Amino acid sequence: MNAYSGYTDQQLVVLLKQNNETAFRAIFDIWHKKLYHFSLRYLNSREQSEEAVHDALINLWTSREKIEEDQPLGAYLYTICKRLCLNRIREAARYNAASENLWARYQDISHSTEDILNLAELEAFTALGLEKLSKQQQLVFRMSRYEGLSQQEIAERLNISKETVKKHSAEALKTLRVHFEAYGLSCLFFVFMSKM
Repeated sequence: MNAYSGYTDQQLVVLLKQNNETAFRAIFDIWHKKLYHFSLRYLNSREQSEEAVHDALINLWTSREKIEEDQPLGAYLYTICKRLCLNRIREAARYNAASENLWARYQDISHSTEDILNLAELEAFTALGLEKLSKQQQLVFRMSRYEGLSQQEIAERLNISKETVKKHSAEALKTLRVHFEAYGLSCLFFVFMSKM
């Protein structure tokens, strides 16, 4: 049990401003779960919500000197968390819009000129690239790209760490990018990856 578990938010903020890490831990313990459920309503993703909460609490620690002691801590944390969630939503919307524009452009180009590769050929070409990956990289890639699982979900299913999943995913993408570039198809690599 934290030494400051009975303290009020205002008392914890006073201690926090004095660089007291135990007070920060008490705030973390009190607010983490509340902020997580709050973020989950916006983001509908466990992983994204967890990241938003951690970012909000890191923001609290790094800007602790600027916090007003009489300001309600909950309102402060919810405001930060909401801003971070909305930033993630905007970022995802921009990414999706860019991906759709790129795909539409590719379709326009492919319809207006002779098709260099149709989608079936592109998928077959990608399958050849997948054969160059280790079995574990192939598995992680397929679970991520074809099944739409998050890194955390893949880690849980394969009983490996999230960091190992990230490593396999990065290596798989690197190998596939080289495979596409070797045939002068690097632009198609990004189009194909964005549609998965």
